[in-house]
Formats: sequence, C-alpha cells, structure tokens
Amino acid sequence: MLSSLTPWIYGGTGAAAGLGLVWGGCAYAALWPGSRIFGEALIAPRLPGELALTFDDGPNPVWTPRLLDILAGHGVRGTFFLIGNYAHAQPALVRRIAEAGHAIGNHSWSHPNLALTAGTKVADELKRTSGTIEQILGRPVHLFRPPFGARRPKVFHIARSRGLAPVLWNAMTNDWEEPSADRIAENLAHKIDAMTRRGHATNIVLHDGSHRAQGTNREPSVNAAWQLLAKFKAKYRFVTLDEWSRRAI
Repeated sequence: MLSSLTPWIYGGTGAAAGLGLVWGGCAYAALWPGSRIFGEALIAPRLPGELALTFDDGPNPVWTPRLLDILAGHGVRGTFFLIGNYAHAQPALVRRIAEAGHAIGNHSWSHPNLALTAGTKVADELKRTSGTIEQILGRPVHLFRPPFGARRPKVFHIARSRGLAPVLWNAMTNDWEEPSADRIAENLAHKIDAMTRRGHATNIVLHDGSHRAQGTNREPSVNAAWQLLAKFKAKYRFVTLDEWSRRAI
C-alpha cells in the first residue's frame, strides 16, 4: 500500500512546494519595499549624505502636533503620508502640517491591503484621499505610499493615472508596536549606517498614527524621531520626498 502511494505523496509534496515558491515570489513582489517586479517606486537615490523622515497613518490629533514641534525645533521638514478619512476629520491639522513646509502624500482612504483590493476600490481609495487633501490645501497631492507597502501592477497604474508617484522605503522597524524609543532609534540608526555604506540615501518610515484608531499612542515613535534628529542633524541633510521626486523627473 505504501509503495502505491509513494508517487502521490512525492507528487503532492512537489506541488505544495511549487505553490509555496509561487506564493513566496508573489509575496516578495507585492510586499518587499525593494522589489521592482510589480513596478518602479521612489525609494532613495545614491546620495548617502541625505535622510528623509517620513511618517505614516496620521494625522493624529495628539501626537502629530508634538512631532511637528520637534521637527520645527530642529528646522527639519519631513513627509507625511495621511489616511484620507483621518485628514477629513482633522483639516486644521492637515493645514498645519503643510504650512510648516512638510510634504504631504496619499496613504489611501481607509488603509486596506491594496494588493488584495479590487481595482475600482483602489481607484476610489486614492481619489477620495487626494480629493480631500486637495480641498483642504488648495493644491494637488503628488506622492503616494501604499499601506503596508502592498501593491500589484494595477495599483501603481491607478496611482500614476492620478498623478501620484509611488513611494516605498529602505529603513523601517516595528515602531508601531515597539514600546522603547531607544530601540526604535538604535535599529534605524543601524539601517542608516548600512545605507550610507552602500552609497544610498535613507528613506525612513515612522508612524505618527495608526490605521486602527486615530488617537493611538505614538510616544515611542515621536521620541525616536527626536533621537534621530539629535544624532544625525549635524552629519546629514534632511530632505522631503518632494525633493527626490523632482530630481527623478
């Protein structure tokens, strides 16, 4: 009996392994920030003396203002990728971000996994978010970061058709769940050093908000941003992603 089942067992194992490889490849293409399989995105140029601080999932009515005060104290501008329904709820805070000279990008309306979202829904998510931000600020939005970094070719096609440049990153930690600002900053500092050794600028992701709730505590992330500014301000030039995007055109 075992001998008669052996080809099926090995065949099934091989099929499962093949499916695993296919799934792994798709996951890499859809989620890994450095993958270009599903399309090009702005990450970071070969400018090892530059850092871009970017912040996702805001605006957060508690922690975004504190972060803005820290950035202003250091004379640094960052890039904020806003969730559309949060921006709609906090128009004055969106204006404050823009008036301080920070770049603002589209981070979808409700933070879904766009790699698994129907094209019509993707288009609506981006349209509503850009429309809301543009109505608040009176100017268009040009940057787009997909939630979780999740994408497929259709997502980038829709974004570009709306005048949005897709953006990913090359330095991120689990700051959304790490309680220690010291560990967040230390991990990001190691990534900055690694990017510098490779001859690249660093596109850093931190979170001033959470897609799960608008007022989520982001004290560790905000304090980590302060530590990075204190550590690298004298050595590196901090830029917004608008600057890199214009150079890439």
